[in-house]
Amino acid sequence: MEIKTICHLFFDIVDNYPEHVLFKYKKDGVYVGLKSKDVKEKVRDIANGLISLGVQPDSKVAIISHNRVEWVLADLAIVTSGGVTASIYPTLLGHQAAYIINDSDSEIIFVENMLQFEKIDGVWKDCPKLKYIVVMDNTKVDKENVMTFDELIQKGKEYAEKHPDEYKNRWESRKPEDLLTLIYTSGTTGDPKGVMLTHSNLVSNVKDSTTHVLKKRALDRNLVALSFLPLSHSLERMAGYYLMLYNKATIAFAESIDTVAQNMLEVRPTCMVSVPRLYEKIYAKILDTALSSGGLKKKIFLWATRVGSEVVKLRVQGKMPSGMLAFKYGLAKKLVFSKLKEKTGGRMQFFISGGAPLGKEIAEFFLAADLIILEGYGLTETSPVISVNTFEKIKPGTVGTPIPNVQVKIAEDGEILCKGPNVMKGYYKKPEDTKEAIDPDGWFHTGDIGLIDDDGFLVITDRKKEIIVTSGGKNVAPQPIENALKASKYITQAVLIGDKRKYISALIVPDFEVLEKWAKQNGIEYSSHEDLIEKQVVKDLIAKEIEKVNHDLARYEQIKKFALLPHELTQEGGELTPTLKVKRRIVNEKYKEIIDGLYAE
Repeated sequence: MEIKTICHLFFDIVDNYPEHVLFKYKKDGVYVGLKSKDVKEKVRDIANGLISLGVQPDSKVAIISHNRVEWVLADLAIVTSGGVTASIYPTLLGHQAAYIINDSDSEIIFVENMLQFEKIDGVWKDCPKLKYIVVMDNTKVDKENVMTFDELIQKGKEYAEKHPDEYKNRWESRKPEDLLTLIYTSGTTGDPKGVMLTHSNLVSNVKDSTTHVLKKRALDRNLVALSFLPLSHSLERMAGYYLMLYNKATIAFAESIDTVAQNMLEVRPTCMVSVPRLYEKIYAKILDTALSSGGLKKKIFLWATRVGSEVVKLRVQGKMPSGMLAFKYGLAKKLVFSKLKEKTGGRMQFFISGGAPLGKEIAEFFLAADLIILEGYGLTETSPVISVNTFEKIKPGTVGTPIPNVQVKIAEDGEILCKGPNVMKGYYKKPEDTKEAIDPDGWFHTGDIGLIDDDGFLVITDRKKEIIVTSGGKNVAPQPIENALKASKYITQAVLIGDKRKYISALIVPDFEVLEKWAKQNGIEYSSHEDLIEKQVVKDLIAKEIEKVNHDLARYEQIKKFALLPHELTQEGGELTPTLKVKRRIVNEKYKEIIDGLYAE
């Protein structure tokens, strides 16, 4: 069948590959597989259950859960029953979830467990359209209109006996232009907006990304993906889920973000989608281990990275090493880089990175280690992929070239504009916001500043709204400088400050695991993180790291002062979005006293 909707995409794999293991999940301490034929049956029963509860074509059904097999079963059931999935980040508070439930007009919500149930139950009275709650982990709740996942499945079986053709009629009647999902923006400024994405938006992005990245690549086509980024976010939803289904992959679900390293060894994935934070942490740990080991090990590591750098230069030109360099690189892989690959399970063919800029130094290191990170770019409003690096055309420090059927141009003020079948239908119930985002010619205004280099690669320099303008009128893009700072093994997070100020300063969160080890080696006694960052030797250490970054910056971009924070910025603390982007306004408010101190005369 021609794949025009996500319904077609789903039935193409479950009907043609019934014995294929589609999903893997942890049960009783081990990973178990779920075959296509079993997934088809479960999805059909859940969908019929939803229809029995009153779901009509275009009815909205919400999901609030971390990644788990039930998330995708629920989503596929909603979609094939003719409904629209409204995804809610599981880290949101009750009143934030209530806002999305009400704004999306959701009538039913799937909740992960009792923690999420109590969150929604506590705001149910404020959600007049919400009729039913379904508990995914099958915990029984003695309350009207609350049921377990299995109870919904049973309702579906009973409904199908009386209405055997209803389900097939529903999914076959869905059209490419029909609404598939509402994905809410992170809300870094104001209330979140519901991005309306159609079947056509996601299907085009799946097909065009596949053509762009995988078509020419002689990969082991038995792809196994480890899923841990939130499925409620567009990146994982498309690249880690729908795209994997389309390419007949097996999707294994990590137990949590904290168990990713262990789950990689258990699942042995061949590909994985992540945001830069994971790569930054891996890089920092490798760097610390290698450089603190000293002696011969350190010398071999530094030699291997030099060899790797030479290979990266060739790969960027589309070439591979030969002669003596090929011999050295083979040795470097055997002595150093193979150990890194083993930590990913030993079968990793590529990573996908998105959501925020990846530091060039980190991308180059992974490429040198033959762990390819295909960095891309896009937004929820663009389904999400606009451009991405490929195996044949890769350039660290860029976000690749545009995917087929997607046009990109740079506006006079440097803003990146995008046009194509991936661009959203609009913001739900917000026509004015839609008009502001998509101009009369169909160009979507991304809000990002960038350029297209001489080789046709797109380079993101910063968010339009995040450009720092100093009191001297100088424009400073914070993200590249923050990424350069985070390349230091001693720094885990950095936020540049300086808008309407005389000079640039920074809030720095040290990597305390590395810093504590350094303090121990240098005989520095301390009682807490707060005590440690007050030590002058620690401040001097971080100052040296900042000076290395300042060396490559224009004078007006250089960091004149900095303050160390005793703990990481987190979602729970309100400083990060669910996709781990910094909420600069919140950071400025929360650390106002510290920031003001950096500018005190």
